[in-house]
Amino acid sequence: MAKNIRSLKQASLTISSPHLWILLAMFVIGIILQYPQQILRIESTSLLAFTGLTHFSMERALFLAPIAYAGFFFGRRMGITALVISFVIIMPRVFLQPDYRAEAFLESGGIIILGILVNLWFEVKRKESALYQQLVNRLAESERGMSASEQKYRYLFENASDAIWVQDVNGMFLDGNRAFEKLSGFTADELKGVHLGKFLSGESLALARDVRNKLVSGQEFEQPYEQQFFIKDGSVKTVKMSTAAVMVGGQIQGFEHVARDVTQEKQQQENVQSYIQQITRAQEEERKRISRDLHDDVSPDIIILIQKMDNLAATQRLKLATVKEKLQDLRSQAVEALEALRATAQGLRPRIIDDLGLVAALEWIAEELEKDHEIQTKVEARGMKQALSPETQIVLFRIAQEALNNIRKHAKASLVTIRLEGSDNDISMTVTDNGEGFEVPVRAEDMVSAGRLGLMGMYERARLLNGNLQIKSAPGQGTELTVRLPWHTDAA
Repeated sequence: MAKNIRSLKQASLTISSPHLWILLAMFVIGIILQYPQQILRIESTSLLAFTGLTHFSMERALFLAPIAYAGFFFGRRMGITALVISFVIIMPRVFLQPDYRAEAFLESGGIIILGILVNLWFEVKRKESALYQQLVNRLAESERGMSASEQKYRYLFENASDAIWVQDVNGMFLDGNRAFEKLSGFTADELKGVHLGKFLSGESLALARDVRNKLVSGQEFEQPYEQQFFIKDGSVKTVKMSTAAVMVGGQIQGFEHVARDVTQEKQQQENVQSYIQQITRAQEEERKRISRDLHDDVSPDIIILIQKMDNLAATQRLKLATVKEKLQDLRSQAVEALEALRATAQGLRPRIIDDLGLVAALEWIAEELEKDHEIQTKVEARGMKQALSPETQIVLFRIAQEALNNIRKHAKASLVTIRLEGSDNDISMTVTDNGEGFEVPVRAEDMVSAGRLGLMGMYERARLLNGNLQIKSAPGQGTELTVRLPWHTDAA
């Protein structure tokens, strides 16, 4: 009832108004019930005597209906007018009952007082309704003014490149943007009402609670900070994120997070560090090898050569034939030392690349593999119409050298093919074998963690010249390695 009154609009008092005709009908019925003998020519008794009330008490009480109806639909003035009309209708009946005149006066007065109170109550409620409507209108105007700002915020929220999500103070997910859905694998609807702690490890959950406590207590802390959480497929994402408290009425109602996925970047940093460490170890091992080769292969021959020359110089009287024989021995010793020195230098950078080119250098290492390990190896070249830069030649040679080294150590292959093929824009080199094969890491960055340092080195060499390297292999199906470089290269 109160709700209806708040929404009540005063009806217009016109001849076409149905409320006016209903009000008139109420008065007509009230008059008939009040004066049945005068109008209907029946005995002067109450037509509503069955209610238990006598002396026309019920008929008088019924006049509260048109008074209330008029006040409700037409307002205070019409209500008072209906009250006056009702009083005029009732009073003659009071004088027609001399035996119950005092009682009739009291009943009539009570009806008038109740009518006045009802109309006053309607008027108060109508004013409340008007004030309520004004408030609603003002709020609507405020909302219309805010809607443009909200739309802009929502557009920025939904289309931000960084993941953004909001949670309440208890850790329950409230909302997230498209970038968050892409990052987590969940839709915002799937996570609504879900506690975000279930996606955090013990260490990550402790960090989240520490951040929450600092925001609640107003402490400053370094942002952005690094956090990890599980996504839909069960893998772990590493993000750089910032967190802010959501304030409503001066109270913290939740927290808003902005995060950027740095998983791959983090993995690359770890792989680079590991790669650098292993490269450093490999360099030290290579230095040890060179030092050992010089000490074991070259130094003894030179020492012996020096000793023999000293002995020759110390001998006073030597026959010419003896001198000639000893000089020939010294020459042989010098040749052996020179060959050992050349072999060591050849391992560092084969002169054949500079003297005869890449194809000849590839044929040389293929012959070495076939001769030393009985692995049939062939080199094919076609489309080599342009001269290769020194950088391109050495990169392709080192990749082929590393590939053959891996085949020698791990593949257990019997047939290897090195194929060079030039096109208008680039040159490709493919090394295939029929060996055991292996499981290729999904990403190049995973090669170091998988212990494939040589493969990572090939990948990095190709990348330095703006090229790419692809590896196809599977256990029991051999391996195919393809590196593709542009003809004219500048280091990346």
